[in-house]
Amino acid sequence: MQFAPLIKEIGRGTRGARDLDSAQAESLFGAILDGQVPDLELGAILLSMRIKGESQAELAGFVRAMQARSAHIEVPDGPRCVLLPTFNGARKQANLMPLVALLLARQGVPALIHGRHDFDSRQSPFAMLQALGVPLAQTMDEASAQLRATKLACLPLQALNPGLDALMALRPRLGVRNSGHSVAKLLDAAPGRSVRVVAVTHPEYVDSMGAALLGLTASGGRALLMRASEGEAYAHLRRRAQLWGFSDGVRTELHPADSSDIDWPLSEACKAEANATLIRAMLAGDEPIPPRIQEQVQALIQLAKA
Repeated sequence: MQFAPLIKEIGRGTRGARDLDSAQAESLFGAILDGQVPDLELGAILLSMRIKGESQAELAGFVRAMQARSAHIEVPDGPRCVLLPTFNGARKQANLMPLVALLLARQGVPALIHGRHDFDSRQSPFAMLQALGVPLAQTMDEASAQLRATKLACLPLQALNPGLDALMALRPRLGVRNSGHSVAKLLDAAPGRSVRVVAVTHPEYVDSMGAALLGLTASGGRALLMRASEGEAYAHLRRRAQLWGFSDGVRTELHPADSSDIDWPLSEACKAEANATLIRAMLAGDEPIPPRIQEQVQALIQLAKA
């Protein structure tokens, strides 16, 4: 595959760059995931896409290439499995993404946490999960067994898609995120048996990810699109609830449009042991579960059981 002609198209800056068509994007991203792009050309491609931004056609091609190289987990009979990606970790406040997973499992809805962590400035979600007693599976079979036994599994991205994991691991080296970070939010580890949770931080991604999910759920898929807390897949505890459901290519607002911001205290217990202690207290009823978390869990149950 010749990379220079593609770089010539996408590398002309914000005004002069041209988008790849979906087939070109799929071939290119497949080559990236397969480790077939030399370092010099890979750096040029990643930074060019970072500056230009992914078009919907490019994003669709990237997702097809990712899915073709992703392993699948076995989901037990019953509700669909909720997929909770974690790629950031806590910075200033407690990370309540595991609380969402544990509340779902309590209701009989399987949940798979998957991701990676390489931020020195943030608390690792995997350390916190370990403090909660949630084991990290190392293989797809092990994660599938955990889902059957406890309705909850945690899996490193490397087990799901080694090429994508390697691509995301370039962030510290390059200094910025790349297209892999956007595409990873759309990974489906159980096609036809999943509910993808796509959590975005910046408003512009609500539109781009929403448009992508319309196509990705058209053949029986389901997903929840929401505004995130510190990039993690749990609802912002204070902001107006923004939860959009996607089912069979149809988008539905799952929370009343007239809901407003609320004054909810944010816990600074973001280190692993303190974070785990807070979540245990919420599960035991000793601390209140934030309303936004309850709303997110109910929306996910609705999508998983419908």
